[in-house]
Amino acid sequence: MKFDKTDPSTWAPLLTVNQVAEIMNVNPWTLRKWGPKLASIRIGVGKRKDRRYRREDILKIIKDGM
Repeated sequence: MKFDKTDPSTWAPLLTVNQVAEIMNVNPWTLRKWGPKLASIRIGVGKRKDRRYRREDILKIIKDGM
């Protein structure tokens, strides 16, 4: 199924910075600047520790705010 920012059922369990930025309608660099606020939900993946975010955490932020 293709990713659709308006349909959470199409979101992977772990979302990239670019996907979360698209969902939240912000620039990926803005999301990175929010790093300290999002540090508790950020996951490092792979050797480089690329940032990923859990789908359920992003849905909670959308519902409840940061």
